[in-house]
Amino acid sequence: MRFRISYLFVGLLFSIVTELKAQQPMLPYLNPTIPLDQRIDDLIGRMTLEEKASQMVDAARDLPQLNIPKYGWWSEALHGVARAGKATIFPQAIGMAATFDPDLILEVSTAISDEGRAMYNDAVKRGFHTICQGLTFWSPNVNIFRDPRWGRGHETYGEDPFLTSTVGTAFVKGMQGNHPTYLKTAACAKHYAVHSGPEGLRHEFNAVVSDKDLYETYLPAFKALVDANVESVMCAYNRTDNEPCCGSNRLLTRILRNDWGFKGHVVSDCGALANIHGDHHFTATPEQTVALAIQNQVNLNCGDTYKAIPSAVKQGLITEKEVDKVLHGLLKTRFKLGMFDPVDANPYNKIGSEVVHSQQHKNLARKVAQKSMVLLKNNGVLPIAKDCPSIFVTGPMAGNIDVLIGNYYGISDDMSTILEGIAGKIAPGSKIGYRYGILPDRENKNPMDWSTGMAKDAEVTIAVLGISGLDEGEEGESIASSDKGDRLDTRLPQSQLNYLRKLKKAAGKKKVVVVLTGGSAITSPEMEALADAILFVWYPGEQGGNAVADVLFGDANPSGRLPITFPKSINDLPAFENYNMAGRTYRYMETEPLFPFGFGLSYAKFAYSDLKISALKIKNGETVTASCKITNTGKIEGEEVAQLYIKDLQSSFRVPNQSLKGIKKIHLAPGASQEITFVVTPELMSSVDESGKSVVEKGEILLTIGGSSPGQRSLELGAPEFLKGTFTIK
Repeated sequence: MRFRISYLFVGLLFSIVTELKAQQPMLPYLNPTIPLDQRIDDLIGRMTLEEKASQMVDAARDLPQLNIPKYGWWSEALHGVARAGKATIFPQAIGMAATFDPDLILEVSTAISDEGRAMYNDAVKRGFHTICQGLTFWSPNVNIFRDPRWGRGHETYGEDPFLTSTVGTAFVKGMQGNHPTYLKTAACAKHYAVHSGPEGLRHEFNAVVSDKDLYETYLPAFKALVDANVESVMCAYNRTDNEPCCGSNRLLTRILRNDWGFKGHVVSDCGALANIHGDHHFTATPEQTVALAIQNQVNLNCGDTYKAIPSAVKQGLITEKEVDKVLHGLLKTRFKLGMFDPVDANPYNKIGSEVVHSQQHKNLARKVAQKSMVLLKNNGVLPIAKDCPSIFVTGPMAGNIDVLIGNYYGISDDMSTILEGIAGKIAPGSKIGYRYGILPDRENKNPMDWSTGMAKDAEVTIAVLGISGLDEGEEGESIASSDKGDRLDTRLPQSQLNYLRKLKKAAGKKKVVVVLTGGSAITSPEMEALADAILFVWYPGEQGGNAVADVLFGDANPSGRLPITFPKSINDLPAFENYNMAGRTYRYMETEPLFPFGFGLSYAKFAYSDLKISALKIKNGETVTASCKITNTGKIEGEEVAQLYIKDLQSSFRVPNQSLKGIKKIHLAPGASQEITFVVTPELMSSVDESGKSVVEKGEILLTIGGSSPGQRSLELGAPEFLKGTFTIK
C-alpha cells in the first residue's frame, strides 16, 4: 500500500512539474511576437563576452545553455549550391551574364535558393551544422572584370557596371525570396571593393583609384545590391587607397552604412582580418585589428582573429557595448532566416529534398547554357545538319568535365561533356570520330599525328579548344596556372593554336568549327582567321555538352552576348596592377577589339529601324523615351538582345566612350517585327565627374541602339546597323 501511495505521489509530482513548465513564459528571444530587436538584445544579454566572440567567427560554436547549435556561416552558391553535396550545376556566373537576361537569372537563383534551403532543412534534421551547410551564401561576386588577366573574372558578371548591377540584383532577389518576414537564404555582395587582381598580391595589394573611377565603375553594382536589400556584404583582402577594405572607414562606415544606409551584416573575406596586421602591417597586433574592424562594423570574421575580442576589450581598445552592437547586426540575419522561431512558422522550412537536382532544374540548367553561348563567327557552316555524313570531334576540352563546372561548384551525377552531347545529336548512319588530338598546354611528346588525318576525311571537324578552371581562377585552386590563378598570357595556348593550323590545313575546303571554352577573353586573332565558325561556351554547367550540341545542330539558336571585351592583344591593355580605368573595357579602350562587348551572332538576322525620341529638347530632370522597330529578316526564329548606349557629347569632364544603359531581349519569328521602348531617366543621363559626383549637365546626349556595343568592328563582324539619335538638355 505504501509503495502504491509513493507511485501515486511521484506521478502527481511529475504532473505538477510538467504543468509548471508548460506555464513558464517563453524566453523572450524565442518569442516571435516580441519585436525583433528586443529578441536579439535579450539573447545577447544572456551571453558572456567570450560566448559573444564565439558567435562572430564563421564557424560559430554551439551554446548548449541557450539551445543554440553550432553554425557554419560559410556557404557558397555562385552558380548552384557548392561544396555541400549533390546539386544542380548551372553555367558559371560569366555565362549567366552573357544571357543579358535578368529575368532568366532570377529564375536560376530561385532554383538555387530552393535547393539551398532544402539541403539545409535536411542537414538540420540530421544534426549536421558544418561549413557549406548553412543558409548564408557568399554569392554573388559583383566585382568589375576590368582586366582579362584576372583569374577570378569568370566568377563575375563582366566588365560593365550596368549589366553587373542588373544581373546581380536579379540574383539576389531570387536567393532571398519575397516573404515579408523571413529570408529564404541570405545573399552576399562580394568583394567590397575595388578588387580584381592580381591574385598573387591580393593579401597585401593597395588598389589606388580615383574618385571618378570608384563611383563610376567599382561601386555601382554594390550600391545596386544594397538597394535590393542584399543581406550581407563581404569586404575584400586588399587595401583601397591605403585603407584595408575590412577596416576602411571610408568604404564601410561613410559609404556603405551612412551614405547607402546598408542594414545587413559585413563579413570579412577569409583571413582578411589577419592580413591587416600580418600582411598590410596597418595594425601591429590582432587586438588592434579587432578594434579597427569592430569600430567599422565588420560583423563576422571568416577566420579566427575575432577570438581576440575579449583581449581587445581588456586592453581598452574597444568596449563590450561596441561588440554588442556589431553582434546584434550579425544575429539579426539568423533571426530573419527563422533559426530561432518555431519550425512551422517559416514556410521555407517546408521545402523538401525533391527539389534538389530535380528534372525541372536540370532542364533550366540546359536552357541557361543554350542562351549563354556566344556565336563569334559563322561563315554558314552552322547549324550543322544532323545527318551530316561524317563529323570529327577533337581537342582536349571535348571530353573534359572541368570545362563544364568552372569553380565554386556542386556535384552532379548527370553531367554531359561536349563530346557526349554531340554524339547524342547525330542521326543514325552518320559517322562520328574522336581523338584527343593535342595536350591542352604543351606539344605532344609523341610526334605521330593520326588526328589531323581524320580532319581530312570528315565533312565537318569540331575542335573543342580553350582553357578550364585549372588554368584560371582563385589562388590555390587553379593548379595549372603559373601565376596563382591569373592569366598573364591570354592567348589560346600555343599547342592548341598549332593544332588548329594543322586541322585547317588537313581539312582543306571542308569546314572547321571551333568550340571555345573558358571564362575570360582569349586574345588570338589567328584563331578567328582559321576557324569557319567559333562558338564561345564559357563553363556551361552540368548540361553544357547537351546545350552545345543543341546550338551546333540548330535545336537552339544562340543569343548570348559578350559581357567582356576581347582585345586583340594583351599589349592593348594598361599594366595589370593599375586600377585606373583609362584604356580599359569598351568604355575607355581606344584600340579596336578582336570581339566587342555586347557582341554575338544568331542564326537569325535582325534589322533596326524607325528610331523615335520623345523629345529633342528637355529640361534638366525630365525623362526621355527612345523607341525603335526590330525585324527578323532571316529564315529562322531567334532572340535579339537590343542594347541602349548613352554618351554625353558636351561634358565638361572625361566621360566613357559609351555606357550601356538598357537591355531588351525579344523573340521574333521570321519576318516578324516588334517595337521596343527604353525609358531614359535623369539617373541614366548622368555622368560621374572627377570628384565622384553624379551630375546631369546641359548639352547634347547621344543615344545608340543596336545589337552590340557601338563601333565599326561590331559591323565588320556582322552586327546589325546601329540607330543613333540625339537630344539636348537645356
